Amino acid sequence: MLMQLQVEAHDHLSLSSMESNNKRVEPEPQQEEDHGVLLYYKYAQIPDLDHLLAFYNSNCTSLHLLGRVRLSPLGVNVTVGGKMCSLKKHISDVESNSLFHGTDFKLAACPRPLNNKVAKECGFTSLSIRIVKELVTLHSNPQLKPPEISDAGKHLSAAEFHSALQKAGQSLDDDSPTLTDSKQLVLLDARNLYETRIGKFHAPNVETLDPGIRQYSDLPSWIDENTDDLRGKSVLMYCTGGIRCEMASAYLRSKGAGFENVFQLFGGIQRYLEQYPDGGFFKGKNFVFDHRMSVGSSDTNILGTCLLCRLPFDDYSSRLRCTYCRMLILVCYSCQKESFASVCELCKKHGKDVGLISSVENGRSDETSAQCELKALSSDAKLLPHTSPRQVLNVYWLIDAADIGHPRKLRILCLHGFRQNASSFKGRTASLAKKLKSFVELVFVDAPHELPFIYQPSGIETHPDCTTPSPQEGPPPPSQHCKKKFAWLVAPNFSQSSETEWKIADCPFDVLQYQQQTGGFDASLAYLKDVYAQQGPFDGILGFSQGAAMAAAVCAQLGMQKSEMEFRFVILCSGFAVKLPELLDNGLVKCPSLHIFGSDHGKDRQIANQASRELASLFDDGCAVTIQHDSGHIIPTRSPYIDQIKDFLQRFL
Repeated sequence: MLMQLQVEAHDHLSLSSMESNNKRVEPEPQQEEDHGVLLYYKYAQIPDLDHLLAFYNSNCTSLHLLGRVRLSPLGVNVTVGGKMCSLKKHISDVESNSLFHGTDFKLAACPRPLNNKVAKECGFTSLSIRIVKELVTLHSNPQLKPPEISDAGKHLSAAEFHSALQKAGQSLDDDSPTLTDSKQLVLLDARNLYETRIGKFHAPNVETLDPGIRQYSDLPSWIDENTDDLRGKSVLMYCTGGIRCEMASAYLRSKGAGFENVFQLFGGIQRYLEQYPDGGFFKGKNFVFDHRMSVGSSDTNILGTCLLCRLPFDDYSSRLRCTYCRMLILVCYSCQKESFASVCELCKKHGKDVGLISSVENGRSDETSAQCELKALSSDAKLLPHTSPRQVLNVYWLIDAADIGHPRKLRILCLHGFRQNASSFKGRTASLAKKLKSFVELVFVDAPHELPFIYQPSGIETHPDCTTPSPQEGPPPPSQHCKKKFAWLVAPNFSQSSETEWKIADCPFDVLQYQQQTGGFDASLAYLKDVYAQQGPFDGILGFSQGAAMAAAVCAQLGMQKSEMEFRFVILCSGFAVKLPELLDNGLVKCPSLHIFGSDHGKDRQIANQASRELASLFDDGCAVTIQHDSGHIIPTRSPYIDQIKDFLQRFL
């Protein structure tokens, strides 16, 4: 039987933004004590998911419970609210199933939600029951196998955890693994940055490690980067209610020798505060994923601070979010009265500190705020080195009334093909952007290598499959009437000219010319680093044709060395492999990848099926998905292809 522990709310479920109030919302004097919140989870092999789904649908509906129920082949994770009598009846009904024997149910009395918008974004105005692959998503790479839950760290009760911090060098008991001296004992917070802002453990002579992550799926990367610092130490891990520590501690223990002494707080912070109502070693408030928002101890000291004025503040009821990554931020009531740009600490590290604007209604119209944001984005883009106004990024997302209240979208940097530009690629992908607009933001940028205008005079034969400009009978049109074209990779002997007139081709157009374009990578890579610094972070990168070759080479290089750029996934459309050492000499690329290209019998006459297959073969099969279509040199957006694209992307939400 797999381990079971206590629950916390599903931490990677999205929280929406809402309008902020200028005055603090105080609870009404009378609190309805008959209302409560119930949290629990259980790791166990579920023999019949459909039967369990039917039980929860029937039971929760009949008891008028609201909230979230997540079911997977390995267990359940539940956060529901309702009348106390209904919640107790639900517990009794669940306990009658032998699968839930020994489950630790957390039941807390609390007032009904006072703010319907807060309750809505926390999922407490409806009942959501879903079957999921994982109860909590540890890896941002959906293709990677999660660690075995049976390898999770040893559970410490609240009293044992407290004693370990208090003594910081003595063994817990004769049967427990020995906790070494305080220099080797570390606390590891497995929660997100917006949670640790308002509360965390602090014990004298014991280091508390705060990974400062946006989402739980970023934790493995942080562990990977800090493996050497953690090896050989006794690690005390904690989170809100325990479930995140189960997977995280198992992942840490999977590192092998030197990671035997990994412990986790049973029941999480919530059980600890029940045992030590004065807070004990926990300072501040415990962030929770229901309408209560946070739960504190009898200690009224405030740990959080306002992002703008830095005064003590820890109230998330206004639900303000970062303009760029949509993570919750803390802004005090006084500062909310002013116009401000909601930029979190993590985005500021990437140079995303733009001029101040308001993202909520604070006496200014949404239209004005959106216009200010557009101005800020445009001025930011002009700061890019070796760029001109034509290279300013085109962004499919602005803060306005329609965006407030929606979860953060996946941001994807899009690289166009050879002899294209950001504007034309944006037009060609308009259908794709429309069908993904609910959860994806596409960002387009021109490549750094500007190409000359070239035309074929009559009498010169061209390759029958070539779709470049056809022969001209007369003189070409004035160059000022033509949009400039760019490339990521160019011929090794390419020299960029400042001339803007048309040039006559010195040879017929060759549909296989892309095989000779192997120069300019270093300049394009440096350019993309500037783009990332000014407009990042991005979740993924998408490349089309030559843009796919460039994106693949970038991901291959990022996998071999630390970089200021980081992409969680790559999408390669009608791509091909170029003869670049960055792509061919570094082994299989481990980045999760989606490959979209024409089938053997497809209509893509630009890039052969075999060329795209060769590019796909450079990526690890364990985290690669391939979509072959029967269309031309395009990104297909009809069914079933768009459904497969959505399925790949939604794994990263």
